[in-house]
Amino acid sequence: MDSKSCEKATSAIADKYRLSILLELAKRESMTPSEIQELTGLSQPCVSHHVKLLTESELVTSAKEGRNVYLRLNKDTTRQLSDFLSKLT
Repeated sequence: MDSKSCEKATSAIADKYRLSILLELAKRESMTPSEIQELTGLSQPCVSHHVKLLTESELVTSAKEGRNVYLRLNKDTTRQLSDFLSKLT
């Protein structure tokens, strides 16, 4: 992971709602935007904004299956971020 990707990922994690989404995705296989809305209490447009930032940072992947969108934690990116940050110690 390069420093630009790290900057984008850490910026995405810096928000309490996006962090809570990532923590919940780490526990589950996937979530839908409506489940995220229930979890956070945010409006649908606000959830869409947070999901967009998480997918742009590549921390979350999005897959449409039928009428539903399923969000999953991108474990490769989170591993790369962890490896990058471990170099700071």
